[in-house]
Amino acid sequence: MIDESWYHRPLAVPEETSAGGVVARLENNQIYIALVRENRGVEYVLPKGHVEANESLEQAAHREIEEEAGIANLQLITELGVRERLDFSKRRWKKTHYFLFTTKQVEGNPTDPDLEYELHWFPLEQLPFLFWPEQQELIETNHTQIVELVGKYSET
Repeated sequence: MIDESWYHRPLAVPEETSAGGVVARLENNQIYIALVRENRGVEYVLPKGHVEANESLEQAAHREIEEEAGIANLQLITELGVRERLDFSKRRWKKTHYFLFTTKQVEGNPTDPDLEYELHWFPLEQLPFLFWPEQQELIETNHTQIVELVGKYSET
């Protein structure tokens, strides 16, 4: 279980920059959010990962979403914020930049070469529990902005 210990940075732990996103689509006046599961696990997460050399934060977020969720048709809307925590092994301090994207793409074909991911869509108002608490908090904190912007940009 992820507890508060993941959110306290120990001394001398190297920092890693990551990027990812909240991917939303509008269908029948309902907003759906893309979540992924890794290796047929039971926990859901937002797609995200490390930033490669010579890659902007936005480019990294787009690439990671395509690799983990299989969604390539993305429209960047806005930055949602930065969240920090230890990685799963507690060996690196992850600073993750999150962006809001919209898409009309429903099916995804994840392309991550190292892990098997599955894409799942959930209504914004009925999201399952997310493995990482800061991702749950990110969506809750930005809920109003997500609703307003997805509605606005999905009409175009």
